[in-house]
Amino acid sequence: MEVEVFNRTHTNDKIISGSTYNFIIGSTLLWGFAINWLMVLNISVESISSINPIIFFIGYFASCFFGIYLFSKSDKPIVSFIGYNFVVVPFGLIINLVVSQYNPDIVQEAIRVTGMVTFVMMLLGSMYPAFFKKIAGGLTIALICVIVVELIEIFIFNTHHGILDWIVALIFCGYIGYDWARANAIPKTVDNAVDSAAALYMDIINLFLRILRILGRK
Repeated sequence: MEVEVFNRTHTNDKIISGSTYNFIIGSTLLWGFAINWLMVLNISVESISSINPIIFFIGYFASCFFGIYLFSKSDKPIVSFIGYNFVVVPFGLIINLVVSQYNPDIVQEAIRVTGMVTFVMMLLGSMYPAFFKKIAGGLTIALICVIVVELIEIFIFNTHHGILDWIVALIFCGYIGYDWARANAIPKTVDNAVDSAAALYMDIINLFLRILRILGRK
């Protein structure tokens, strides 16, 4: 996703090793996924559905944007981690609502596919960072166009074409590779590791939700 994190070129913070940096990114991602898993297990869909939709979406976007603001602007790992959780929790509520509509076997398959695709895209991002940098602008334009088309289809024509899920999935595949390449191009600090994980988390969850919809139509 387009966040200010990856624009950092210098720092006064302590530089850590590449292995430690990647370990922190991985651990932060796993924390977010674990929180989402616990939310799915312990929060009933009925309790989420009972919330007024307008209030729910206002709270959702407010929490996400506040979280993004915190981890983008802060150079303190603990503050960035708090901001990350302000993104993880509302995403978890959406995940809860979505996965409840699918068979557990399909959800597990979507998790597996997402994990494999994420690994491959991170590998490609490490191998071909220049390529992903070139397509970054196209990814952003494509995502905006697809969102506009989806909104028109849903609210005006009351329909949805499955091909759009494939397009969005491909876009977020590109974002994972791009953000992973950028994460490894900025100074390797603890704060940057947390912030990079937060950006990657949003890419991966969006990819997972689209893969789930694709598999759910099989």
